[in-house]
Amino acid sequence: MKIYDITLPIHPEMLHWGRKPEVEVVESLSAGDASNVTRWRLGAHTGTHVDAPAHFRDGATPIDEVSLHSLVGPALVVDLTHVDGDVEPHHLEEGGAAGHTRVLLKTSNSAGPLKETERAPQWVGLSPKAADWLIEHEVELIGIDYLTIESHHRTDTWDVHHSLLGAGVLILENADLDQVPAGTYDLTCLPTKLVGADGSFARAILTTRD
Repeated sequence: MKIYDITLPIHPEMLHWGRKPEVEVVESLSAGDASNVTRWRLGAHTGTHVDAPAHFRDGATPIDEVSLHSLVGPALVVDLTHVDGDVEPHHLEEGGAAGHTRVLLKTSNSAGPLKETERAPQWVGLSPKAADWLIEHEVELIGIDYLTIESHHRTDTWDVHHSLLGAGVLILENADLDQVPAGTYDLTCLPTKLVGADGSFARAILTTRD
């Protein structure tokens, strides 16, 4: 079995939207304590994470109640590294996304903006029409390789998030797909069970078997 870990490492200097993670040493062996203990201050959307419907709609499904069936199972990685700007419906069609429940978009973000420590001025995101396409084709999980699936010029209206999450489609963001070839894999994506939360950081892997 081959395992691709598509999870970003979490640390204080990482790429992050807003406040970066903070780490406090509570106990340490070097200080004479019985063990090493740290306390981390993290946002729910730190690193590789899943957006739940509750992220953009009060009363919608929180992260601890989303279906694990949407997060675990066959997934298609679509190579869209040639796309500049927005991912459009024809990109999804040409990439063979129709008929897949879980779709991960590998874009130029993986080798570029995702590797930086500060947010880029622009990145590849999903267009509202592409979001509608995913809903029409009954995709349950859509992933992308950056801080947000929203295009950089739509982070004031958040149209894609409203459409996808409003339809119950889960969003996986900050998936590191740089070393993952296009194709079908088994996805295991397990967000931490934060009760009532709008989303959660997750450990996500793709596996293949010979």
